[in-house]
Amino acid sequence: MLVRHLCATLLLCLIATTQALGADDELPVGVRSVLELRQLPPETLSIYVEDVDTGETVLTWLDEESRNPASTIKLLTTLVSLDLLGPAYRWKTDVYAVGTIEGDKLDGDLLLKGYGDPFLVTERVWQLLRRIRQAGIREIGGDLLIDDSYFDVGDYDPAAFDRQPLRAYNVAPNALLMNFKVVRYWFEPDHESRAVKVRLDPRLDNLRVENRLGLASGRCRGYQRGITISTNGNADEVTFSGQFPDGCERYAMDRTALSHNEFVYGLFRSLWLESGGAIDGGWKNAVADAEAEPLLSFRSLPLSEMIARVNKHSNNVMARQLLYTLSAEVNGEPGTEAGGRQVISNWLTENKLESCKLAIDNGAGLSRTSRITAAGMASLLRYAWRQPYMPEYLASMSLTGLDGTLSRRFRDATLTGKAHLKTGSMDHVAAIAGYLQARSGRRFLLVAMQNHTGVHRGTGEEVQEALLRWLYEQ
Repeated sequence: MLVRHLCATLLLCLIATTQALGADDELPVGVRSVLELRQLPPETLSIYVEDVDTGETVLTWLDEESRNPASTIKLLTTLVSLDLLGPAYRWKTDVYAVGTIEGDKLDGDLLLKGYGDPFLVTERVWQLLRRIRQAGIREIGGDLLIDDSYFDVGDYDPAAFDRQPLRAYNVAPNALLMNFKVVRYWFEPDHESRAVKVRLDPRLDNLRVENRLGLASGRCRGYQRGITISTNGNADEVTFSGQFPDGCERYAMDRTALSHNEFVYGLFRSLWLESGGAIDGGWKNAVADAEAEPLLSFRSLPLSEMIARVNKHSNNVMARQLLYTLSAEVNGEPGTEAGGRQVISNWLTENKLESCKLAIDNGAGLSRTSRITAAGMASLLRYAWRQPYMPEYLASMSLTGLDGTLSRRFRDATLTGKAHLKTGSMDHVAAIAGYLQARSGRRFLLVAMQNHTGVHRGTGEEVQEALLRWLYEQ
């Protein structure tokens, strides 16, 4: 994957492999104990802690080392989006009637033009269709026309990152993204027939499912509960095979399906028919007439709510939609990944936050080549703390022990609800960044990033917990 560094002078930077530590730059005893117990080299860890009210630097450890931040880089993408677009920014999806409406029938085609709404999930699509019905259309005599030209994604290989093309986190951005292009498959044992029932949510009439699953005696465990999933070359047929344990009452699996526009048509048609509508045709790619007035414009949730879904649940495709949106809004359509990176680069320069040790890649953190320093991440948190939209930014992060990616971590009386943090985890990377309120009432910004073999398997989280427990007592 082509990676563009955000500093033009990158080749002039000397990336140090070690950093001299001052006498005050000693790791807390608890942190050092975990490193020693788990045999983790201290030089694989970077930490930066600062009192946000006084500006006092509380702790630094290799904070100028360039590390892979995993999903904590979403804090940069969402911050720039808040700053440039504003917390009240909304996306739109325009609907055009390409033909004449007589009674409740459209004698022609219905055209949908997307502008990058990151959260056009099934429930929101249903609301969109209800708006179309309220506009007086029940029957569509022609085709569904789809215009996704607001983004230019180019060639995208969903298997490039980890050879898992059906995983939801590998979905490509799209200007008319619906339900993240993901189907939830529900598996239930039928004990009488010794078979396995498979249900789809949402149901897509243009997706064929071949169920070859058998039912085996056993407890509800095992990778994917023994289910193997495969697709044909067009991704419009999915096959399930293997042995499903009868000890499972119910099991859910989320996987991508179809192409983007085939998914849009399948979801639209399914919900349209369910609502009592009718459509005679299929679907086609199209480009809306720039001079035409839309029948209606369906607005998204505000950006302030979107970034909470991006950061709390670490949604990769939503973060990438933000990057493309920045490109289209600032530089003009179509939005591109490279354009989004350039917008962020310019923003960093304008706010004197640029760094030659920063590489953003796709804005979501699903990358082997993203890089930032702990000090660089801290500068973003410091900037955000002083902005009028700070409450929205803070609230977009997971609360320790309560929600998002931290719902099952720090669930004790000491740390539950005491910190707003963004987590980052991928193979050999463990990171956190955000804000914590200590027992004393002091508020700190903190960043901890560790790149080392196996830290994503739990040892990195142990280091983070030791750091948070120490900081809470400051």
